[in-house]
Amino acid sequence: MPKKVVSKSKVLPKPSSAKFLNNTTYESGFHFFTAIGNYTGITAINLSEFAAKLQNVPVESVDFHFQRKDFQKWIEETLGDKELAEGMSIFGAARSGEDLRKEMLRIVQERIAELNGRSTPNEGTIIKTLVPLQL
Repeated sequence: MPKKVVSKSKVLPKPSSAKFLNNTTYESGFHFFTAIGNYTGITAINLSEFAAKLQNVPVESVDFHFQRKDFQKWIEETLGDKELAEGMSIFGAARSGEDLRKEMLRIVQERIAELNGRSTPNEGTIIKTLVPLQL
C-alpha cells in the first residue's frame, strides 16, 4: 500500500543581509554637508538612495565626509553593514574629488547588487514540502 503524504508549509525568515537595504528614519538618514554647519539639503535614508544621491552631491561634500569617516560610520552603525563600511575604509587615502566619488559609488553599487542578487527566497516566501503521513 502506498504511503500517504501531506503538504506542509513554512514561511522563510527574511535573510539577514536584506536588512542593510531597509529604510531608516529621516533623522537617522545620512545628511550631506560640505562643511560643519553647511547642510546641502540632501539626505539619504537607505543604501540605494545613498548611492543615487552620492552621484549628485557637491564633490566638497564627498571629500568632507570621507575625511571624517562619516560614510563608513553611518553605513556600519546605522545600516549595520560592517563589511561595506570596512570596504570603503580601505581605499581613498590618495583619492579625492571625482575619483573618490566614483570609487565609492562603484563599491556601494556592487554591494547593493550583491545584496539584491542573493539566491535565497524573499521573506514571506512559502515553501511547500511533502511529509510522509504517519499511519
